[in-house]
This record gives sequence, C-alpha cells and structure tokens, in this order.
Amino acid sequence: MPLSWRRHQNRFNLTEAAVSLSHGVRRLNRNMSPVDAGSVYARIRNMRDRDPVEVYSNTLVPMVVEQTARGERSFDIYSRLLKERIIFLTGAVYDQVSALICAQLLFLESENPQKEISFYINSPGGVVSAGLAIYDTMQYIRSPVSTVCIGQAASMGSLLLCAGEKDKRFALPNARVMVHQPSGGAQGQATDIEIQAREILTLRKRLNEIYNRHTGQSIEAIERKLERDTYMSAEEARDFGLVDQVVERRPVSSTPDSSKS
Repeated sequence: MPLSWRRHQNRFNLTEAAVSLSHGVRRLNRNMSPVDAGSVYARIRNMRDRDPVEVYSNTLVPMVVEQTARGERSFDIYSRLLKERIIFLTGAVYDQVSALICAQLLFLESENPQKEISFYINSPGGVVSAGLAIYDTMQYIRSPVSTVCIGQAASMGSLLLCAGEKDKRFALPNARVMVHQPSGGAQGQATDIEIQAREILTLRKRLNEIYNRHTGQSIEAIERKLERDTYMSAEEARDFGLVDQVVERRPVSSTPDSSKS
C-alpha cells in the first residue's frame, strides 16, 4: 500500500476517533465548565488536523520507571539517557532542534565540565545556521563531546559528526555519511540575488575550513569531495577523517559513551 494512501487512511481513522470522542464530550458537556469544554474541543480539533505520523512519533515515547528513596519516578527514555550524559540528534537540523541540543550541552557542562558527553547522530542535515549553532556550542563548552553516527550523518549531520573530540568520533558499521556544499535559493531584484549568492559562497568557504580543521584534509581535497553529494560508508568516512573508529560492539575500555567511567 503506498505511503500516501496509508497516511490518508490513518488520518481518516484519527478523524473517526476525534469525532467519537467529541460525541462523548457532548454527553459530558452539561457537567463541564465552558472553559473546560472549549479546551477539550480544541484538543480534538488539533488531533483531527495533525498528521498521524507526527502524532504517533510525539506520543509513543517509552517511559522508564525507577525506584528512588522517595518512591517511584518516571522519565521519558530521552530524559533518562540525558542523566547518563547521552543526547541525540535524530531527524532534520532546524532552529528548535538546535536550541534543545544546545541547551542540553550547556546543562551537562554545568553539571560536570570535565565529564564526557555522548552525542548520537542520525540526521539528513538541515539548516546551516542551526547546525553551526550546535557546532559552536560543542566547541565552546569544556566537556569533551564524543560523537557516534547511527543510521546516517548527512550534510550538517556530517559536520557535527566530525566536530567531536579527537579520537572519540565513532560510526557504526552500517552508518552512511554524506557531504556536499551548501544549497539554497534566492529571489528578488538582481542586487538581492547577488547578496544571497555572496553569502552562500561565504558559508561554503567557512564550512570547508571547518572540515579542514577536523579531518586534516587539504582545502582542495575537501572542495573536490563537497562539489557534489558524496556518500561514504563508515570505513570511507574513517579514511577521510570524519570519524576515528568504526565500532561494531561497544569496547570494554574506550567506549563511545564512557559517561559512567
């Protein structure tokens, strides 16, 4: 069944659920204040209008229950891993994601500036400015940041992967890495387009310098590699200097996330 049809069918099922729920709310409406009823109806409309894929991805996050001296505490899985100094970049890099990752990096540094942070990356890339905000924060904080590629690290994802602490940049065997030059579009008057063209060329030069710094490759080699989309296996990424090791199993001593050591 095509994906577009599955999404249409799921949206239909969600709409049915929302309609059914709204009928139930009407039956309870006589016992609810106008404010409460309005809030419930707003949630129903929101559920009906949202893409079901987004609904599922935002709601089906596993919870972890821990026993503490004060009783049981529950965490979503990402918050629990944050306690172990493990953070994730999954999906596209845009401003909101960038802000969350920068905040996590700064928080973990404030807790222990000497202790390692493990940064797992599975990203197709995204907005250059958002990615550079994460990059600058990684370089700014005192805590060493170990990067691990799972799945893919493409475009800005590959830049963040290579920006980890030297000898602490890892890729799993089936990870894929892709590098290319920045892309974008411009419209408006000729002068406006010229300004945007100069800016994207400046960004390209800056990104090439960052790759040069972290891979040890010459600017000329990087320019050739980034001229078009260049896909690499984990081993090829290691040979190019984007990662230091390809790991199949977690090593006993030097681990991709040694936050417990």
